[in-house]
Amino acid sequence: MKKKFKTKIIAEAGVNHNGSIKLAKKLIDVAKKAKCDYVKFQAFKAEELVTLKARKTSYQKINQKDNKLQFKMLKKLEFTEEDFIELKKHCKKKKIKFLY
Repeated sequence: MKKKFKTKIIAEAGVNHNGSIKLAKKLIDVAKKAKCDYVKFQAFKAEELVTLKARKTSYQKINQKDNKLQFKMLKKLEFTEEDFIELKKHCKKKKIKFLY
């Protein structure tokens, strides 16, 4: 007898929260409303991704409307461990699984 597998749907929130916990929670709510099984955020430290002097790429300059460095842009998108704990609690409350 073959096992039946259910496809799992993962909502990729990534850094679309723009550094805002409030917006991140809204992304979780929308993922749940869309019947996703998981919602995934990106965890990183800007210091480990880019140098302090790395320039933004062309598309980042267009989307961000400035010429600041990548480090400053990424630093604004970081969440702390406490932030992720808060988001995980929100996921549990909304009954959607949390990934990062």
